[in-house]
Amino acid sequence: MLRYISIIILLFFGCSNNSENTAKRIIPGANQINKYLPLLQNKKVGLTVNHSSIVGFTHLTDTLINLGVNVVKVFTPEHGFTGTVSDGAKVEYDSTEASFELISLYGENKKPTIDQLEGLEMMVFDIQDVGTRFYTYISTMHYVMEACAENAIPLIILDRPNPNGSYVDGPVLDTALRSFVGMHPIPIVHGLTIGELVKMINGEGWLKNGVICDLTVIAMKNWDHQMPYSLPVKPSPNLPDDLSISLYPTLCLFEGTIMSVGRGTDYAFQQIGHPEYPDTTYSFTPISREGAKWPPYEDQKCYGRSWIGEEPTYSFSLQPLIDAYRKMNRDDFFNNYFNRLAGTNSLQKQIEEGQSEEEIRASWEPELSAFKEKRKKYLLYK
Repeated sequence: MLRYISIIILLFFGCSNNSENTAKRIIPGANQINKYLPLLQNKKVGLTVNHSSIVGFTHLTDTLINLGVNVVKVFTPEHGFTGTVSDGAKVEYDSTEASFELISLYGENKKPTIDQLEGLEMMVFDIQDVGTRFYTYISTMHYVMEACAENAIPLIILDRPNPNGSYVDGPVLDTALRSFVGMHPIPIVHGLTIGELVKMINGEGWLKNGVICDLTVIAMKNWDHQMPYSLPVKPSPNLPDDLSISLYPTLCLFEGTIMSVGRGTDYAFQQIGHPEYPDTTYSFTPISREGAKWPPYEDQKCYGRSWIGEEPTYSFSLQPLIDAYRKMNRDDFFNNYFNRLAGTNSLQKQIEEGQSEEEIRASWEPELSAFKEKRKKYLLYK
């Protein structure tokens, strides 16, 4: 298994296209082994990791085992240990590794159970996030925090850069719409690293029954919120590069509509389309493939709009959604998933009423400003 981990890393490394010099300056939490290794020695350790949990070119699991750490259980989020399982698909493991048990937190349960945590004396969380409320790795993190707090297990967070960490934008979640794609009253783009977000979750009492997790955050060195960062490993199957990651906050809302976001192509989250889109200038055809089994409109030609080849622009916009709604002019444009992604019941209504982006933004500005002020006390970086 450990050899397989190394192969996976070599396959995924190379997603980075412009961050070689930046990556040399930034030191993620995982790379600062001297800061957390003493906390793990002589302990039974659990890891919450996936393919992005790397130290140099080596997986964190390999690194710690080679250093003599007693890793007994490894927990994985959506997309599984290798990061190749399709969106929304349950991940199940039916074997026990020679040295540790592999447990999915996207199968029968999303929160570690008492039985799954039995015997653990320390938990480590190290997964690359992309800085949006609906990206489910932070929901897994929430449940790991909660389970650790309830079972008196200290949790170490190994912090990594947020590629969308330079800004904060979007409506703040209405907690009546709380789900696995939105668990916290934060905007769509929250502008926090994993390490900063766990501090906010603890500090604001967002865990069940107000429990507090015993946290240690290993902060990065030489990174700030205005620093561009190109991920060395694609964080999930359908975010292949910097452009998809930068467009994700804007285009993910289309997953709550009849439109395709390009799953089943090489350019997911760089294009949108539908078989009946009225502008036929641009087209693509989704196919079933690893990481995108049975995508919407499989084997059908979709017409729409492309951002392929553009430079990443780290910002959030409603205009593509508004434009597509007006061009499609269909009563069934939105589906039941949209409000959960948006985090509010208002956005769909505002678009259907014909409001402009400026008018819609004005409606969420008071809550967004309040969040920005609250966020300041949890920042670890400028």
